[in-house]
Amino acid sequence: MRELEKIKAERAAQRAADDAAKAARDQEQREVDIARGNPLLNATDFNVKRRWDDDVIFRNQARGTEDKRKKEFVNDLLRSDFHRRFMSKYVR
Repeated sequence: MRELEKIKAERAAQRAADDAAKAARDQEQREVDIARGNPLLNATDFNVKRRWDDDVIFRNQARGTEDKRKKEFVNDLLRSDFHRRFMSKYVR
């Protein structure tokens, strides 16, 4: 009986050691899979293939703003740019 108990204990110890080794291998494989699954860590070329705004709807909204009239000095107070803007904003 002692011999049988000794054999059972040896087998249980061997099984526990095998399970621990298998768990360690599985953990290492899991970490490798996680690291390889992350495209940010695997990317060797960091070139941007498209611009960030290629797929937006409202592009080139600032077109047409370049042809505004330049401010010019007029000695007449009624024809000055400030007076025209003031009148169009508050009076009309």
